[in-house]
Amino acid sequence: MPTAGRSLANQNNNVTAGSERGYIHIGDGTAQEFEFPENTKGVIVISSQYQSAVGRRGRESSRQTVHVRSLNPQVLSILNVSDSGHAGPVRSYVIGIRSGVKGQARLLIQLLDRDQDSQPVLVEERADYSIRVSPGSSDPATQQVQSGGLSHFSENPLLFALLPLIFINKCAFGCKVDVEVLRALGRRPVPVLLGVAGQFLVMPVYAYCLSLLASLPKALALGLVITCSAPGGGGGYLYSLLLGGDVTLAISMTLVSTVVATVMMPLSSSLYGWLLGVRAALHVPFVKIVGTLLFIAIPISLGMVVKLRLPGLSRALLALIRPFSFLLIVGGVFMAYQMGASILAHVRLKMVAAGVTVPVFGLLLGYGMAWGTGLAAPHRRTVSIEVGVQNSLLALAVMQLSFQRAEADFASQAPFIVALSSTSEMLFLVLAHRLLNPPALTDP
Repeated sequence: MPTAGRSLANQNNNVTAGSERGYIHIGDGTAQEFEFPENTKGVIVISSQYQSAVGRRGRESSRQTVHVRSLNPQVLSILNVSDSGHAGPVRSYVIGIRSGVKGQARLLIQLLDRDQDSQPVLVEERADYSIRVSPGSSDPATQQVQSGGLSHFSENPLLFALLPLIFINKCAFGCKVDVEVLRALGRRPVPVLLGVAGQFLVMPVYAYCLSLLASLPKALALGLVITCSAPGGGGGYLYSLLLGGDVTLAISMTLVSTVVATVMMPLSSSLYGWLLGVRAALHVPFVKIVGTLLFIAIPISLGMVVKLRLPGLSRALLALIRPFSFLLIVGGVFMAYQMGASILAHVRLKMVAAGVTVPVFGLLLGYGMAWGTGLAAPHRRTVSIEVGVQNSLLALAVMQLSFQRAEADFASQAPFIVALSSTSEMLFLVLAHRLLNPPALTDP
């Protein structure tokens, strides 16, 4: 029985004849009907392979746009259409959608082309793609997933115990923010750009190649790729503090990468889903991404105000920041093992081996990129940590919201393994740093 709330677009097995025709495709173009749960937000990715005569001659790229309209707005409504901004033979458009009541809605998709100052010309119009909205489930666990929260995460008592500690710790990090460093980043944003390139371009390619090398099943391979397409994790600036990095840079990189993830995660899921042959468009949890931004920005901003207005309280918070950070790392490892026990019960050895290499590769990649551009040692460490430590919880939410229960738990092995490997490996580095007291990442 399919579980509502777990699939943005589980394609129908019946492939409509002639689906390969034309320029416009959703997914890999081999299916026309997609499934989506009731009362849920999500995205679909439309690709276009059209190039005008002007564009083919190379004198000027055509100004093509895509218009999408639902022919049954009560069942499905279109929220927005955004261009990926990537010029080339294949262009992608991210379509925000919201489902309503149970039923089926056809999409009217129009590809328009306007060369120079001429009026838009209709290149292609398709109305053969449709989305079937399935009814909700009475299962409480499923309803939790539909509302954007996994029950076994939200009900974990350790999480509630850690929340006040996390909030105070983030306020303390706000007291460490250096305004001059922020201004310098505005003038020379090289570290931030390196982080974005490493997180969203190189890491997914590594995960894709690794999944092929390890011959991972499709669901596990996609889970690994989406994990490596996630933004930097909130723990990045904890590790930067404990390992001699630049805290202000780490916070800035985490915030920027989380914003970029709203565009790059849907595109990455579409591209690698097609390459892996997984015929499903994934549900990217935009609410969780915005929540992550707010949960970082609000307490850190409060800490910056405390630093300016209450220097005595600021000194007290700064005295607590290191022991609190260490406790949070240990608590995070314990909570991750506890929450992932059922999912990891039957994990395969090759998945463990693949997941363990992801943080190592990310750390080395970030450090090498930063060293190659001549950044200072604290910035090299920070870029290394930000590329190597991903927000695996976002990837886990994508898996749980995009597949049926059994397949979702199977695909979730990848983000869990990467999260556990990342936290364990970083904890080892922190302990080694505290015992031996050298730089966390030795300069070459």
